[in-house]
Amino acid sequence: MSWKNLFSREKKETLNKGLEKTKNSFFQKLSRSVAGKSKVDDEVLDDLEEVLVSSDVGVSTTLKIIERIEGRVAKDKYVGTSELNEVLRDEIAQLLYENNSAEDGSELSLPEMEGPYVIMVVGVNGVGKTTTIGKLAHQYKSIGKKVVLGASDTFRAAAVDQLKIWSERVGVPVVHQGMGADPASVAFDTCQSAKASNADVVIIDTAGRLHNKVNLMNELTKIKNVMHKVIPNSPHEVMLVLDGSTGQNAIEQAKEFTKATEVNSMALTKLDGTAKGGVVIGISDQFKIPVKFIGVGEGVSDLQVFNRHEFVDSLFSE
Repeated sequence: MSWKNLFSREKKETLNKGLEKTKNSFFQKLSRSVAGKSKVDDEVLDDLEEVLVSSDVGVSTTLKIIERIEGRVAKDKYVGTSELNEVLRDEIAQLLYENNSAEDGSELSLPEMEGPYVIMVVGVNGVGKTTTIGKLAHQYKSIGKKVVLGASDTFRAAAVDQLKIWSERVGVPVVHQGMGADPASVAFDTCQSAKASNADVVIIDTAGRLHNKVNLMNELTKIKNVMHKVIPNSPHEVMLVLDGSTGQNAIEQAKEFTKATEVNSMALTKLDGTAKGGVVIGISDQFKIPVKFIGVGEGVSDLQVFNRHEFVDSLFSE
């Protein structure tokens, strides 16, 4: 089956709608920059560079894309501005392909393994971390997986309460000890509970403070160490949640969290409310960490498995 058939029509429509602001902003800027010109020359490339940077693709990724397009122009001798969209689409798709080691798909999947698959979720407060956990729990449950949540963000009463609300909403258990409890202790209890109940997936929420990086690093390391004692090799996934609508700020947060812990997947939220969806391209390129999920709406199923083909297709669709 080709990737084109993987997405349901409903999911594709949600993705198209979710990326509409980014697409409209990007192509308005692009059409203005090539107005009245027929050939892709240095001036057009300079304008394109400005369009990409202002679309939150990021400077280093933009320069990489421009360099690739320069190579195409040199090789093909003549590239008209009418072909620029297609060339740009090809180069962005290729860049995402090279940088994103996750398999393209449209559905959730779990690796074959003994015992629960453990996901530790990290990210600053306000990015949609707890909401992402709730939506993930719902989606795993809907494919028949047994899910247990752990409320290890014990520094804010609101965080524990929010996770409890989500657990009730989606019908999965949550392990919590209340505000001020030791986050590692909560993670330990969660893993024990999941193991005892033969759960398939464990999702652990963690505190989102960045003001003291040393404390953050120590705390995340401690949580990982205690989970490892209960479930060997856990956490299997450290997922960083970023708010796509913050653009370059999301890239700065990714820098800090990748220093603090071994992030091996990312979720970008709130792409539907912003024209800064280009940040997905920059983050994928800069960090070489798979973007696994993107949030393109408020609905519980609007957290989508990231498919780079579909993403580029929606970004460049007529």
